[in-house]
Amino acid sequence: MTELARGGRANVTGFFIRLVARIPFLLVAGQWYGATQMGRLAFAVAVVEFAAQLSTLGLRRGLALHLSKDPSANNAWDGVLVVLGATMIPTVLLMLVPQIMFPNSVIKPLDYLLPLAIPALALSDVMLAALAYKMDVASTVRARAVIEPWTISIAAVLLWWSTPSDGLLVAYALSMAAALIASVIPFIKSYGLPQNWKPRAGELYALARRNAPLVAADAIEWGSRRIDLLILGLFVSPATLGIYWIAQQIASLPQKLKTSFDPVLGPVITKNLAAENTSAVAAQLSQVGFWILAAQLGVSLALGIPAEALLGAIGPGTVFVGGALTLTFLLAAEVMASASVVSESALVYTARFKNLMISVAVIALQAALSVLFIWMLQTYGYGELYQAAGVGAALMISLAVSSLLKILLISSVLKARVSIWRWPILLATTGAVIVGFGVVRLSEIPALLLGIPAILGVYGWIIWTQAFSKEDRLLFKGLSG
Repeated sequence: MTELARGGRANVTGFFIRLVARIPFLLVAGQWYGATQMGRLAFAVAVVEFAAQLSTLGLRRGLALHLSKDPSANNAWDGVLVVLGATMIPTVLLMLVPQIMFPNSVIKPLDYLLPLAIPALALSDVMLAALAYKMDVASTVRARAVIEPWTISIAAVLLWWSTPSDGLLVAYALSMAAALIASVIPFIKSYGLPQNWKPRAGELYALARRNAPLVAADAIEWGSRRIDLLILGLFVSPATLGIYWIAQQIASLPQKLKTSFDPVLGPVITKNLAAENTSAVAAQLSQVGFWILAAQLGVSLALGIPAEALLGAIGPGTVFVGGALTLTFLLAAEVMASASVVSESALVYTARFKNLMISVAVIALQAALSVLFIWMLQTYGYGELYQAAGVGAALMISLAVSSLLKILLISSVLKARVSIWRWPILLATTGAVIVGFGVVRLSEIPALLLGIPAILGVYGWIIWTQAFSKEDRLLFKGLSG
């Protein structure tokens, strides 16, 4: 629990740093580049990140198990080499056929170079996973919460004057490169260079094959966060897709909070599973799950209640305000996903196949509901922004189903109850809603400057005084020794 608290504090800190750093990019993208350019970026990045996700071969989570047998530098570099080799195929394919990334756009010269972000993203992920095995979460916070978002924000500002039509894409590529550098340096400091290292083709192949279920699970996890963009992009204009993407970027801020716990949970879970201490695993999942749920719900309320004011501040006029309903559904989806994500942290080691089957069924449900809702809304004459909200609602429903099924499964596997819910959360939510709906009656800027801190303050105070136990307070207090 001490290790989880230490990693948790770093991740909570990293989340708020990332929140502050992401705001300038959203403002620059919305005010200067516009919804259409953002929609183009959204589709291309979805394809690139999917390719990078597959290229990690499940090692973002599976590397902890690999290193638990032999935490040597050579073993860590084996993982890096496997991932580097895996990135070559999608990188070359997308450079040869960039239309996959830009299906409805004229291909420009710089578009051919965007796939080079794939190896940068994949290698950064696997190196940070290796560092997390040694409980070095600070490097992840630095790379993902500071360097990456600030690089894309600053680059987007500078590139608007020179390449306004490609500035967002180039800024994204530069941020991936910067994050890679920020991952390589601590990785080498921690593990060092390989000694007498001879890449072992047979063992590397076995490593990739052994992680196949994790590859599928990661692909499904990624798909549940991006298939909405891909489906919506087939039915609506790039401008509407850009508005949806902005809402998704805001909603993904609390998502980063929960996914950043994966590297912390992985090593702790694998050690307890090796010792057959399943009750400890259940307790740790419940503890971290509560932290994630409480934090995500508070952030979601603070961003969702003043959604119109928040989106109105991002773009000129009222261009993005129509995405308020979409933002509400997407924030609710992230809250619904809390139990699913924390359960999966253990299921990938204890019930890989069942976890995969649930994930496949859930993403199929999401895709079916998305198309169904779009068709229904089109049939009854609702515009594209309502169709976008329908896709967000489909995501929310499917993630709620996923959480229910996976938390029941992990409780069964561990033969111990896993529960992330505590009743004071309801009291904190009620207090935040009352304060929030009073503040949003103000004009746009005061609603944001006063509303968000007020909502978070009331919610956090009630959670701290009514819901937190002694163990929970480890997340915020320094640890001796």
